[in-house]
This record gives sequence, structure tokens and C-alpha cells, in this order.
Amino acid sequence: MKTGAAYVRVSTEDQIEYSPDSQIRLIRDYAKKNDIIIPDEYIFVDEGISARTAKKRPAFMRMIGMAKLKPKLFDCILVYSLSRFARSREDSVVYKRMLRKDLGIEVISTSQDFGNDKMSILIEALLEAMDEYYSIDLAENVKRGMTERVSRGEPVSIPAFGYAIKDKQYIINEETAPIVQMIFLDFADGAGYREIAAKLNAIGIRTTRGNPFENRTVEYILQNPVYIGKIRWNPEEKTRRNYQSSHIMIVDGSHQAIIDADIWESAQQRMAALQRMYPKNSRIANEDDLMLRGLLRCSSCSSTLTKSASKSYQCYRYARGCCHVSHSITVGQADEQVITAIESTLQGGQFQLTQTSKHADFLLDTAKLQLQRERQKLQRIKEAYENGIDSLDEYCSRKQRII
Repeated sequence: MKTGAAYVRVSTEDQIEYSPDSQIRLIRDYAKKNDIIIPDEYIFVDEGISARTAKKRPAFMRMIGMAKLKPKLFDCILVYSLSRFARSREDSVVYKRMLRKDLGIEVISTSQDFGNDKMSILIEALLEAMDEYYSIDLAENVKRGMTERVSRGEPVSIPAFGYAIKDKQYIINEETAPIVQMIFLDFADGAGYREIAAKLNAIGIRTTRGNPFENRTVEYILQNPVYIGKIRWNPEEKTRRNYQSSHIMIVDGSHQAIIDADIWESAQQRMAALQRMYPKNSRIANEDDLMLRGLLRCSSCSSTLTKSASKSYQCYRYARGCCHVSHSITVGQADEQVITAIESTLQGGQFQLTQTSKHADFLLDTAKLQLQRERQKLQRIKEAYENGIDSLDEYCSRKQRII
């Protein structure tokens, strides 16, 4: 008698598929008729997940991790249909080959008997191709439906900061809408992205997802036309964040505006001027030419000092409004101080290192931070092993690299 595992997947987008309980019942019926035992701990369920790639299915990845354990825990994996196992031919080929060839574990569809002859290979491949076609076609239909909703001025995403959703419509959030107005007014008065982000973080304001504000968060709000009563939508997934794309749709929404049109236009003009002055991806020099690249640290938050467009180093988190102390120093000044110190040390022949208590505290804090990060890495690989994602050998190998 064989020991088997069962994999069940139900996506939110499918309307005609069996429920998890129904799939499990059908799999158990098949297992009973074919002398296969399926322990409860070997039943893996991904419910409400429509991902076409295996890496986005946690139960599937946990099952694969357990399949790699030695000695072998189960001899086969049962699914109701191959469409439940994978909707990508690439995933299907990779994982089936690994299971069958490398681990000796068969993948069995309880509703699709392909047989063992060479024609079964073609039939199985054809069904997998049809499943992938269905998945892609369904995604296109969903995108088409969302585009249609946008054309009617209806929201198709989570509410923007300052709004809530009720009855599939944006409504003003009385608590956060004034924050949006403050952002636009501060920007109109000359405040920068970082300055506004720091102000919001200082008074405890968080984004819709509960994260601290950064300068890019402020910039996103300032360029979002939802605040003047419009809906912006990019149906092209590959260019979703490219708001200069020719595919962008901006239509009149059915919701109330938070920002006056004159204030909005003023903000757009200033943003355009800033973009001309400080174009994105501009570089003051090749990073390889920076003598102290990656070596300077913020004494307040221990973040790296990175170069900025003003030919200076600045705290990475300060530049994004998350650190409250500026550590700006020009590239030339930093290089000169280091070179002068080295020359003085060489001329004097004294190489004894001295540390102020403040510098020692900084080094201690940096070491503690690094130790905390290493502990977090160890915890993550431990969880991966406990959840069956990594085998014992993989766990030991990853742990050895950290230690």
C-alpha cells in the first residue's frame, strides 16, 4: 500500500470548480480504490489563490519542500485535475520532472486517466496547454471588465489615501482627506517631498497600508488625479506604474474631489519644474569613482550615506523622510578629510586607533543592528525548514553560510 499526498487549489476567479471539501472527498475516494493512504498532515490546500506561478502558492511550495525530505514521506501526489496542480506549462514541466525523475514521486490526476503509453504524454501536454490558455484568457477577460468599469468612472483598486469605498464607490474619508489637503497646500507653499514626508511621520500619520511616508509616497499622492474627481487606469500590466504611457486612461469619476483644480494644477506645474531640474536616474559621477561608497553611516539611524544629485552624501532614510537628522557632506569634503587623516597618520608613524565614547556607542549600535539582522535570517531559514519548504540538508547548508 502506498502513502500519498493530496494537493487542492481553489481560486477566487473560478466559478465552476469543486470546493476544497469536494476535491478532498473525490481524491480520498480514488485513493481508497487504489490502495493509497493519505494522512491528514499530507493534505495541502491553497484556497482563494489564482496565481499562475507556483511560487505564489504557499501550500504548494510547502508540499514540494516535504517531498524533498529523506527518507521519502509519500510516494505520489494526487490532484483532482492537472489544472489544480499548475496552470503554467513551465511550472508543470519543472515540478513534475523533479518529482518523478529526481524524487520518485508520481503526480496523479484522479479525474484524468492518461494511461502509461506514449500517447498519454501528448494528451497530458495538450490538457496542460488548454489549462494555461484558459488561465490567460480569463485574465484578459478580467482586465477587460476592469477597463470597462474604469470607463464608467468606477474604482477598480483599493481606495486611495483620503478615500474609502462604499457600495463600489469612492467616498471621502473624513479623517485622512484633510491630510491630503495639507500635503497639497504644503507643497504649494514650497515644501519638498522629503520635508512633507518627515512632517507626516513626526505626527504619526501612516499610509493606507500602514507604512511610514516616504518622499515617493508624497510624490505619488501629488500626481494622483483621483483627488480632483478622476480615475486613472493603465490596462497594460507591464507598464502599470508608467504614468507617461500612451495606454493610460484618465476619466471623470463618480466621486467627490478633495482638491481644488487650481491647487492641483499649481502642484503639477511645480512637479514638472522639479523634474526638469532634477531628472530621475541622473548621476553626478560613476559610483565606482566614489572613494567612500558604502562606507559612510548615519550616526542617528545607522543607514548608509548615499550620494545625491547635489554632489554630496546624505543619509538614505533622511532623504526619504524617515530619519530626522541630516548628515549631508559633500563628496569632496568627505574625501579630503579621510585623505588628510591618512596622510597625517603615515607621517607621524602612529597607527594607534582612538575612539570617542560617542563613536564607540555608534559602533556598538551598528554591531547590534547587524546581529539582529543575522538572527532574523536564522529565524527565517528555521521557519522554512519547520514548514517543510527546505530539507534538513538545505537548512544546514543555509545555516552554515550565515554562521
